[in-house]
Amino acid sequence: MNPKEIAGFKAAEFVENGMILGLGTGSTVHYTLMRLCELVKEGLRIKGIPTSKKTEEIARKYGIPITSFDEYSQLDLTIDGADEVDENFNMIKGGGGALLREKIVARASKKYIVVIDSSKLVKKLGEKSPLPVEVLPFGWKVTKKYLEKLGFEVTIREKGNKCFVTDNENYILDCNLSNIPKIKTKAKIKDKLGISSNIELLDYQINNIPGVIQNGLFINIADIIIVGKEDGIEIKKRKK
Repeated sequence: MNPKEIAGFKAAEFVENGMILGLGTGSTVHYTLMRLCELVKEGLRIKGIPTSKKTEEIARKYGIPITSFDEYSQLDLTIDGADEVDENFNMIKGGGGALLREKIVARASKKYIVVIDSSKLVKKLGEKSPLPVEVLPFGWKVTKKYLEKLGFEVTIREKGNKCFVTDNENYILDCNLSNIPKIKTKAKIKDKLGISSNIELLDYQINNIPGVIQNGLFINIADIIIVGKEDGIEIKKRKK
């Protein structure tokens, strides 16, 4: 098996009978969905809330029962992928454009497992992937200027020479993190906001811009990281 398949299949071992699951989006999670399909055929009783229309389509194709937040307000477990993961379990997600639904599902979950291959591990977020920011189409160019004032190099995501449109009918602005200066702010301001790190402050600043719906920084969310490697698997657990 390849590293993605190893990680995806391993995550399915954490699924228990009767669970309500968050079903993530991406190439590695696809293998988890494949394994869950086999387990459902063997009698596993689960229901899933997909994080994207694509995942819902795949889940239905595989015979995984689908539910929604109309029926359940909390999930037992979510299994999802990531574009980058640093040593503090902070992540960038949204390469597939599903970041808003992914974050809603993640925050509603008792436990959150991330499946990746070793190429997604980074020392500093932004090394390999831009930070996606989901924005309203209305006034997106103005929103882009506000993001640029934070120090980002910003590009509108396109697909087929047109603006990429998310499942929520919004646009994605991809932000280059490599040239962002270290954020300086007074300690008392951080305390007032309940913020303890620069990455949390950046998350707050981005989401406070008019027109921004959500960004792809996933901070203090992941409980377990399953890393598929050529020579096996590594399971990382976040210290509480």
